[in-house]
Amino acid sequence: MNATKENIHIKSNGKQINIEENNIDTQINKEEKDDLLTAEIEANTKIFHEYFDINFAKSLSKNLVTPLEKYYFRAEFIGFIGDEFPERNDEKRPLIFASNHSGMAFPWDAIIFASGLLRRNGFNLKKAVRGLSSPMLSKSKLMNPFLLPNFWRRAGGIDATTLNFDTVMHYGEANILIYPEGIDGIGKGFDKRYQLQKMSTSSLRMSLKYKTDIIPFATINAEYINPFSYSIDTLNLLVRRLGIPFLPVGITTLLVALQPWMFYFAFPAKLIYVRGARIKPYEMIEKPFDDITYDDLDYLRNKIHHKMQAELDWAVREYGQEPFAWNEFFETVYQNIDKIFLFSPLSWAFLFTEHDRRYYELKRKLAEYPEQTIEHQTKRRKMIIEAQEEVEDDSIWGMIATATSTLIQNPQVLLLYVPIIGLGSTLWQGFSNE
Repeated sequence: MNATKENIHIKSNGKQINIEENNIDTQINKEEKDDLLTAEIEANTKIFHEYFDINFAKSLSKNLVTPLEKYYFRAEFIGFIGDEFPERNDEKRPLIFASNHSGMAFPWDAIIFASGLLRRNGFNLKKAVRGLSSPMLSKSKLMNPFLLPNFWRRAGGIDATTLNFDTVMHYGEANILIYPEGIDGIGKGFDKRYQLQKMSTSSLRMSLKYKTDIIPFATINAEYINPFSYSIDTLNLLVRRLGIPFLPVGITTLLVALQPWMFYFAFPAKLIYVRGARIKPYEMIEKPFDDITYDDLDYLRNKIHHKMQAELDWAVREYGQEPFAWNEFFETVYQNIDKIFLFSPLSWAFLFTEHDRRYYELKRKLAEYPEQTIEHQTKRRKMIIEAQEEVEDDSIWGMIATATSTLIQNPQVLLLYVPIIGLGSTLWQGFSNE
């Protein structure tokens, strides 16, 4: 993609928001057409830009998710950095990254992985991932972090439909992140931790159809994001009708009534992502794609399931013996106590809401001066400087002042901390139409 860029910086809660204004040529390269490209797929390219804001994703990664990754989850990426990062076997086709999901937990494991991969690869989309997720996550406001509208889509998520999957395989803007266990994976109880549920065949079919590789990886310790929470099938079927994929039965669920923000809470599990061996399903069968039967797919799925489970079991033995690594956690907190407002779970609702407000407020103001004239550039720079001056320094007192300002600007967030009444308000907003 070709773009002209203007770097814009604004601080939010002591951290800098970076907005990189782009005039991006979103036209698809017509030379990349092939026999598998249909008119329906070509007409569906709106999914790449209808909601997605690359600058929002960058700002989110740099200023909100990075402190959580470094100081709270202390994430490690094994097999993804530098020369270890897997290259595409076909430059035109995105790789399919596939992993186990954490059960009974809000998908922080996916948030940290996607953000960490984007940042570690210099915000190069071709070495990042865009997640294909259940449409339920996008359609339910409650399933968007802290009720932020269209959060997943704006950050890069794409609804996991067959047409959308076909579309992303044609236009290799970014690699694909998928959790092939689907809802069953995120809805499994703590008693089934690290047990891969039956995987869908969607990623397998796409790998076969487009001859692109699957990059499996094991997500370790994420099962402890919400430990000792269990699954009741009947209850899950009921809440899915309301747009919620599962309802954990455990201590944190009881606390949600007292503190609604706990719906999005995560314990400080040390997240470790371990890349497995590349899988080439199209080399595991000799039939042309159109001749592959369901029995063939079922055989390949079971074979890949067995391989991923074996790698997951090994990774758990190697990296999952201290899921919280408490000594490291408390040492990290002590060494970064001046930044605690930036990663403490008590702050998350404020941080996410205020980041959203500041980001779009600045973009709205800048949109009033779109022309690249000297006068407009001067006004834009003045706005950026004024936005920076609204925030104090990174000291404790500076963060207290910022927190106070955040509360004044986002009083509705307080309802997430009000027992019973706040839960009623949260559910009302969560189930209301966008």
